[in-house]
Amino acid sequence: MQNEPIEVSLKVTGVFEKLGVPYLIGGSLASTLHGMVRSTQDADIVAEMRLEHLQPFVSSLQDEFYVDDEMIAEAIQRYSSFNIIHRETFFKVDVFIPRPRPFLQSQLARAQKQTFSFETEVSAKFASPEDTILSKLEWYRMSGEVSERQWRDILGVLKVRAGELELDYLQKWAGELRVSDLLERALKEAE
Repeated sequence: MQNEPIEVSLKVTGVFEKLGVPYLIGGSLASTLHGMVRSTQDADIVAEMRLEHLQPFVSSLQDEFYVDDEMIAEAIQRYSSFNIIHRETFFKVDVFIPRPRPFLQSQLARAQKQTFSFETEVSAKFASPEDTILSKLEWYRMSGEVSERQWRDILGVLKVRAGELELDYLQKWAGELRVSDLLERALKEAE
């Protein structure tokens, strides 16, 4: 895995940990961790930020990142997303503030801590392989089922983690998220 995306992402997740904000790294960083390696333009972090986290979050990161506190406040209030950009590398971190829902609670509960060694050892919580697949299936459906990159990420995790995945969990949540048909197609293609 490339160092820069991870190192920059860990600066952000470190602040979430200090503030006690439940989070997980998802998107292409999670699918690379669990599946096939690919380059990425940004990191995706799901975080249950509230307005009380806004000022300490901005204060902790404003020296190293371009941050817009108004954009962040709006994202928190609207359950949407915001991004911050690392000043030195111009690497972008997208933070998604999700609406509370059962799948989110399941993802956060199942997030897996991964440790990396740079100058020191640092760790962060990543979406599980199953939740990475389910989230990418949901994004694939919501974006009109046209993203080859999303589909390759899904197949990559299914192939690399074949035999390790909790299929009952995948099928249960695929039904809840209304992506069962996509899961079945992906499982067939990954064989």
